[in-house]
Amino acid sequence: MDRIGFGYDSHRFAGGRPLILGGCRIEHATGLAGHSDADVLLHAVTDAILGATGGDDIGSLFPDHDPEFAGAHSATFVRHALDLARQKGYRVNNCDVTVIAETPKLGPHKKAIRANLAELLEVPEDAVSIKATTNEGMDAVGRGEGIVVMAVVGMAAC
Repeated sequence: MDRIGFGYDSHRFAGGRPLILGGCRIEHATGLAGHSDADVLLHAVTDAILGATGGDDIGSLFPDHDPEFAGAHSATFVRHALDLARQKGYRVNNCDVTVIAETPKLGPHKKAIRANLAELLEVPEDAVSIKATTNEGMDAVGRGEGIVVMAVVGMAAC
């Protein structure tokens, strides 16, 4: 039986940190606030994988008050979710991601993010879609206060 999972995450911008999206460092004046590396894209993908397999959420598995995860690379979370999925007999079939942010412009970075995410998910690059849009100046994201990411992951039985 095929499964679908949806993930959502948001992080505020914070000075003094690098901006990491999809495991790629993006040149930007500020990074994102968070307990780990604050990779909002990989957090949303992690939750999508966990959701597709009826698992717990990222906050339950990797709580932001646990010192073990302070500064952790978010690929660790994705790999753990993939391990849990494999234990349940599933593998990722495809992944669709939408990044909502006024800044930075992701056009120049989408190819690298897509390649990195495809490698991490162990799927061909054409099974991963990275889209970017703005919030047209509406709400906190529209005011440039942070980034929101939504992700959908399709999973197939192994």
